[in-house]
Amino acid sequence: MDATRVPESRKNYLRPLDLKHGRVDMAHGAGGRAMAQLIDELFARHLGNEWLAQGDDGAVLPTPGGGRLVMATDSHVVSPLFFPGGDIGCLAVHGTINDVAVMGAQPLWLSAAFILEEGLPLGDLARIVASMAAAAREAGVPIVTGDTKVVERGKGDGVFITTTGVGVLAPGRDFSGRLARPGDAILVSGTLGDHGMAIMAGRENLGFESPIVSDTAALHGLIADLLASGADIRVLRDPTRGGLATTLNEIARQSGVGMMLQEKALPISPPVAAACEFLGLDPLYVANEGKLVAICAQNDAEKLLTAMRNHPLGRRAAVIGSVYADPQQFVQMATAFGGKRIVDWLTGDQLPRIC
Repeated sequence: MDATRVPESRKNYLRPLDLKHGRVDMAHGAGGRAMAQLIDELFARHLGNEWLAQGDDGAVLPTPGGGRLVMATDSHVVSPLFFPGGDIGCLAVHGTINDVAVMGAQPLWLSAAFILEEGLPLGDLARIVASMAAAAREAGVPIVTGDTKVVERGKGDGVFITTTGVGVLAPGRDFSGRLARPGDAILVSGTLGDHGMAIMAGRENLGFESPIVSDTAALHGLIADLLASGADIRVLRDPTRGGLATTLNEIARQSGVGMMLQEKALPISPPVAAACEFLGLDPLYVANEGKLVAICAQNDAEKLLTAMRNHPLGRRAAVIGSVYADPQQFVQMATAFGGKRIVDWLTGDQLPRIC
């Protein structure tokens, strides 16, 4: 999505985009009139704002007063492009907003880069861009610059989207996977595995009795409420690829600690539990796109839990375990049957291309 726009004097040389039957072709990525028209009639129409309208190769943005900048970037290759509860467009917005927000920062701006495959229906692209625009508006985090490239038919998979987010971190605020301490409590903001199983259902055309819908959502509003609670928060993280298990192993390694989960405390919806059992998957390793993990001082666990449950995105929040001293940095789980098991890293990914 280069900033180039079609001059008014030249618009009469171009037919309007056919969003019903038209398809992306190589000219849409060649830097000429067709590309400028695509940007003007589709991207700028949906994503337009005063910063994007500057029309340059980058956006000149106001400097927030005080604080430090946080930047995060993420590429999105989800298949299928549209799934129960969302699509690659809103997912690209939510995912990067969340990566900035779990650092404790207020997300301010996004950029978006699109790799389009020749032959992609323009109607599908318009639907994706409209979804991104709606997600960005709802979150209050505008897309201010971007880029578009087109690859030959068969060299991509419809569309890939890379988003970068910039936010501001208030002085004295620090969250990191390095800060978990023995005795801390581990919380999650809601049910696990919803996004990954929604993708699987859409990809394999699985018809479960109770439909599973992705949890994709922007979490910065929930995080703002957690910060306002006054709880002593050490770590915030969104458990996306690799799910809760991978996220906790990452934090355990960063902090040099062990973790003990309580199986009975894990919030997993019955449809997701049933689907995972049917497919032979472990919900602890299934991706989430609208949940967060929080680690806080044990004395503040109930305060933080209450703040989570008072927000619409945290209704099913739970305290699921604790941090303990362990030089081997194991993540373990006390099972419902009274035993214990190691919750280890996976070598690969149970479900590829889920974000």
